[in-house]
Amino acid sequence: MKEVWNVSKDLFIRTSLQKQWLETLSKLEEDFKRDSQKNDKEAAFPKENVKALVEAGYTKLTLPVEYGGGGIRVTDMVLFQETIASLDSVTGLAIGWHQGVVGELYEKKLWQETKLASFAEEILSGALVNRAVSEAQTGSPTRGGRPGTNAAKKGAKWVISGQKNFTTMSPVLTHFLVSAWVEEKQGIGFFLIDREAKGLSIKETWDVIAMRGSESHDLVLDEVEVDEENFVELNNGPRGDKINGWILHIPACYLGIAQSARDYALKFAVEHSPNSISGPISQLPNVQNLIGQIDLELMKARHFLYSVAEAYDDSERRPLITNELAAAKHIVTNSAIKIVDLSMRLAGAKSLQMSNPLQRYYRDVRAGLHNPPMDDMTISKLAQTAITHSETN
Repeated sequence: MKEVWNVSKDLFIRTSLQKQWLETLSKLEEDFKRDSQKNDKEAAFPKENVKALVEAGYTKLTLPVEYGGGGIRVTDMVLFQETIASLDSVTGLAIGWHQGVVGELYEKKLWQETKLASFAEEILSGALVNRAVSEAQTGSPTRGGRPGTNAAKKGAKWVISGQKNFTTMSPVLTHFLVSAWVEEKQGIGFFLIDREAKGLSIKETWDVIAMRGSESHDLVLDEVEVDEENFVELNNGPRGDKINGWILHIPACYLGIAQSARDYALKFAVEHSPNSISGPISQLPNVQNLIGQIDLELMKARHFLYSVAEAYDDSERRPLITNELAAAKHIVTNSAIKIVDLSMRLAGAKSLQMSNPLQRYYRDVRAGLHNPPMDDMTISKLAQTAITHSETN
């Protein structure tokens, strides 16, 4: 089915670098897919998949060239992340957080130059990082809640205590970018904390039906001491208010899952031939209707996502972006959910078998609803932008 899969994807493959990396990722397909069902059943993180990506040099691609990285654009990242997620959804979501964090850090120069340079060396040596921001009492950090995690200065060190949830990729992260309320600065600080720091531990709390293998456990910080140089950011408002194209790794992941569901459903349709009809079910009008709806949703989602990514990569058009990044996540995630649902309708009750990948796609794709930004915030901001524009014209 690979030729069919590539029909729509080829439209967005434009450079030799993209072709090179898609070829590299294609060589990992068998290994990535082999343990997906087992990892889901056991809620086990795909460590070997991430190790393979690190060894291939994938995790330094979003690091700029001047720091020794690949210097890829957001459009490239979206293409690669969609591909990885189509092979294994958990691997796609997990490694996407690292790619997105690194891309934003260095594009926006969020840290002091000396710290960016030193951390770049860590990334080149295989470091993996993710932000740890969510907490049980504050909900999504994009809504502006003040973290319960606190940082206080004691002598030359910052001492941090608190607990974070949804720490995706916790089994293999080497560094955590932890948000904490800094009372003396009346703002939210971010602290870069090494996995081996005294007082840092992982509490295994992840027990959910979607993205089970992501092991997004709780991060516990018990009076962790951090050097001043690792107090790397200070924010006085919600980070979600800033334009950040690197968050498009999120919808790219769910688009990849949708593609996998579509491919399975199409293969089933052209091969399944019950004795009640002559030939495969792909000849039936109702099945063709389902296939057509699936491909239409896939085309809409992919074209919108890549269009927004390309606009972000264009320095002249980027300032014109308002709510397109959030809209891309909204459109792709909801289309992906619909695509998986239609694929299951096509495959019938077989799709509910635990051995069938469709039931895993069905569970995993719904996790997208709970990744930022949330649907209600996206719709509200669209309305507010339209009203404000109308009132000023």
